[in-house]
Amino acid sequence: MKGILAIGLLILSNAFMTLAWYGHLFFKKVPWFSKLGLFGVIIISWGMAFFEYCFQVPANRIGFEENGGPFSLFELKVIQEAVSLIVFTAIAINVFRSDKLAWNHVVGFSLIILAVFFIFKKW
Repeated sequence: MKGILAIGLLILSNAFMTLAWYGHLFFKKVPWFSKLGLFGVIIISWGMAFFEYCFQVPANRIGFEENGGPFSLFELKVIQEAVSLIVFTAIAINVFRSDKLAWNHVVGFSLIILAVFFIFKKW
């Protein structure tokens, strides 16, 4: 159960992270935001990133094996990277609508997801 909760919190964290890191690139489509300077954009992104950490820190604490969770430090990191790619792709395609998902993206992301297998495999 802790593993599912940790992954769920990582999904929420990554949604905020994606919006904070890349959402400002689309501010020009919103009249009020388009007038912001770089400092204003940084402050808004920083505010969104606050919520990223509100989910990310508990996710790692709950999921970490030394806190009673099921995942090692390396496992948490590779889960985070896989979740990050999945959430980013979903938001880029469905929210930002700026790029099309191409075959080379799928292959590259698949190789990163394959890393999850190798990290979790007990040799």
